[in-house]
Amino acid sequence: MAQAMRPNSTTAGSLLATDGKPHPFQDTLLGVTVVLGAIAIITSIWSGLHLLSSWAGLVGILTGAYGQFISVTTRERFGMILGLGASAVGFFIGMAHGGLFGGVIG
Repeated sequence: MAQAMRPNSTTAGSLLATDGKPHPFQDTLLGVTVVLGAIAIITSIWSGLHLLSSWAGLVGILTGAYGQFISVTTRERFGMILGLGASAVGFFIGMAHGGLFGGVIG
């Protein structure tokens, strides 16, 4: 049981990959999802920015869902869920304020 107490030096500096391997594509999807979720939820405060909040939320939901599907580590999944939740809230509030095409088409 001595190996159970030994620290794993390969993952000590890693923030997202806990298995010691790099995951650049999953990390990129995580970053995009979190940024789009932040944009969607912040711009949903103002009803005039419903186009930006609804589209950013929709794209954030899609990238987050795909990232969740291919994620490898728990840390990636945790960040992906945060980004997905923010994207969904921003998307739904943007839809309530006018939707994806509200005022532009029709």
